[in-house]
Amino acid sequence: MLCAAPNASPESATRRREIRRRFEAYRQSRRADRGERPPPRVAVPSFFTLLNLFCGFLALTQVWEGSFVMACWLIVLAGFFDLLDGMMARLTNAVSPFGVELDSLSDVVSFGLAPAFLVYVYSLNEFGPLGLIVAALPALCGAVRLARYNMSFDGEKKDYFEGLPIPVQAVTVVAFILTAETASWGPELAQVQVLVPVVIVLSALMVSSINFDAIPRPTVAYIRARPQKVLAYVLAGVLIVGLQAVGLLVVLALYVLHGMGQAAYRLGKALTTPLT
Repeated sequence: MLCAAPNASPESATRRREIRRRFEAYRQSRRADRGERPPPRVAVPSFFTLLNLFCGFLALTQVWEGSFVMACWLIVLAGFFDLLDGMMARLTNAVSPFGVELDSLSDVVSFGLAPAFLVYVYSLNEFGPLGLIVAALPALCGAVRLARYNMSFDGEKKDYFEGLPIPVQAVTVVAFILTAETASWGPELAQVQVLVPVVIVLSALMVSSINFDAIPRPTVAYIRARPQKVLAYVLAGVLIVGLQAVGLLVVLALYVLHGMGQAAYRLGKALTTPLT
């Protein structure tokens, strides 16, 4: 027969209570050191942010394997998830410093490193050391642009961005490569003489002070206040769906030129207006 275990001594019970008390004190001190954790609702937009990062990683693997078209569409898909995480953060009232930092870390991979590696392997590696330096600009300028954005972010969505948004830069580069791969006249866009100035200009625009329009919120009040701008975005979406790579290139080129044109107009007006 099995004998019953002897009762624990009072010293053992006291020792266990002391260990539990110390462990609980340790957990509380660790919580205090970590600070306040993000609220659970932050998980909703963060899920799409991580999908953005995952697409950026997959794009890098596809570039490595030589599947340039697939890499391009993965970067475009990352941009879609980046758009969704911002919308979900505002809908769930989950805008937080944690989400901003996670978004920037994901963006620097998906829209900085991935397009930089893509454009280097696709074409600029034939241009020697200068091609390597130019190819690195989207990642370098994109990181600077994100750091500057994080420092000035106050939690409120504005109607404009200061400097070209890094997703727009990345998808514009991608649109050039997709058009070069799919359109009959596209191979001209893949030449070094075209890609080098395009990459340099887009990278410089990211760290510039030029204002570019933000995507409007799909609210009834905004549609009533600015119907022309909403109509322009709807037509842009139809053009992208209908013409795909070529439509994407046209829409993004017009977006970039519109921002640059407005900046040139304001500068010209300031220079020609007499001082009072």
